[in-house]
Amino acid sequence: MRATPFIAIVGRPNVGKSTLFNRLTRSRDAIVHDVPGVTRDRHYGEGRHGSRAFVAIDTGGFEPRSPQGVFVEMARQAEQAMAEADAIVFVVDGRAGVTPGDRAIAERLRRLKNVHLAVNKTEGMQSDIAVAEFHELGLGQPAAISGAHGEGVRELMDVVLEPFPEADEEPDEFDKHPRVAIVGRPNVGKSTLVNALVGEERVVAFDQPGTTRDPIEVPFERAGRRYTLIDTAGLRRRGKTGEPVEYFSIVKALQAIEAANVAILLLDASTGITEQDAHVAGYVLERGRAVVLAVNKWDAADKEARERMKTELAWKLGFLNFAETHFVSAKEGKGLAPLMRSVDAAHGAAMARLSTPKLTRAMIAAVARQQPPIAGRFRPKLRYAHQGGVNPPRIIIHGNSLDRLPDSYKRYLEGYFRDAFKLSGTPMRIEFRTGRNPYAGKR
Repeated sequence: MRATPFIAIVGRPNVGKSTLFNRLTRSRDAIVHDVPGVTRDRHYGEGRHGSRAFVAIDTGGFEPRSPQGVFVEMARQAEQAMAEADAIVFVVDGRAGVTPGDRAIAERLRRLKNVHLAVNKTEGMQSDIAVAEFHELGLGQPAAISGAHGEGVRELMDVVLEPFPEADEEPDEFDKHPRVAIVGRPNVGKSTLVNALVGEERVVAFDQPGTTRDPIEVPFERAGRRYTLIDTAGLRRRGKTGEPVEYFSIVKALQAIEAANVAILLLDASTGITEQDAHVAGYVLERGRAVVLAVNKWDAADKEARERMKTELAWKLGFLNFAETHFVSAKEGKGLAPLMRSVDAAHGAAMARLSTPKLTRAMIAAVARQQPPIAGRFRPKLRYAHQGGVNPPRIIIHGNSLDRLPDSYKRYLEGYFRDAFKLSGTPMRIEFRTGRNPYAGKR
């Protein structure tokens, strides 16, 4: 079971799902408007309940009986989230009462595990009366909440998160060998790459509705070194729908990134870089994972497609400029050796242990090359640096007036440390800690 559970919020349109999502993630990422159907795609946000972290998934309004239009796609998005989440919060409207749509959704949810019924918009109502009629849905004890006012939300999350263990520090064995997530859109060749690296047909896709599917872990050895590949290509649509066989599931990509310490972001040379590619790349960076970019089907791309791809790499994924890029053909097995060398380098950089004397000497050299700009009457003074963690490397710098350092100087220091310690392929976190002024408040 993952330390960071994924929680899907589902329900009919306009029952307050996005309001609850914003409450759980302490954000305004989801658009809230009193019109059904505002949320059409899934939104993802990190939340924290006490010491427990989780990822909330806000889905579009689920109208399982709607035969056409945008609600069909919205229902498909909700189905996807329901199938892959670790827990489901089914939101209903306490003021509207039980509707036929609620009954249809409940019928599907009764086949799943970890489903929690939240009766929303119950502010000012007596809780036992507000939830009484919702017992007929057969989903256990309903919880009376108000997403807008926060009433009952804490108690609901106590119950939702109870089965999941609290996140501990990563075990020692986490950094003994690379755990590599293969992430990317459908048909970019994720399973082909896994099978090419492993040397056999190890990844078989299987889809059974109503089950929670974790990323597939494939342990293997290459050139005498152990790896665990985490493949996200196992989810496929049922062939009878008549729609494309593979369907992109960003939930699976996020789960794989959570479980890995290096991500191979697989791109398709023939189609270029899409918004979904950039979304996953942004999450890799946000989670601090080392990353290697692999542009697949390079042998099949013409000159125009190759030039476009190189331009888009710099333009759309420029925020991953620390990552190595490889042009490969998973089908032909070309370019895989250099790709795995970059994976090794990125893993080594992410797990690098840097001593305090070396870090402090590098910091002093960086300041000697370019001093921080004067802020007010004084110039910030950097005294010493030490490492605060790995995966990604976290460097903590102590000194005076460091809160006045501009972001540009922070980026300069990051680049200097990256070059000095050859930390390619991994993000880096730099934190400044300013010492207390002993003369503050004294004349």
